[in-house]
Amino acid sequence: MENQPPLPPPLPKQARLGDTTLERMLLPVGRSGWAIAAGYLGLFSLIVLPAPIALIVSIIAIIHIRKSRADAHRKYGMGRAIFGLIMRLLGTGLIVVYLHDHYL
Repeated sequence: MENQPPLPPPLPKQARLGDTTLERMLLPVGRSGWAIAAGYLGLFSLIVLPAPIALIVSIIAIIHIRKSRADAHRKYGMGRAIFGLIMRLLGTGLIVVYLHDHYL
């Protein structure tokens, strides 16, 4: 049996933009588009008009992010989706208070 030359070391895994938590916090890389929409709709739901829409988009975002956990390109943005959901509840609360005070 001859001495074979040692195998070269394996190539390092190529880093992609957004692989680190810091990059994902600073840049909208790998973030679910639904989560971004849910965050903005949740923020605007304090204006009362898009509050019901924010609920639907927030739920879609949460489902989209959870399903992507098994994918190679995982999606992030759960914080934005939860923010949209919470702000939606506040916006809907404002609608209920307004309707209660003016029509009952």
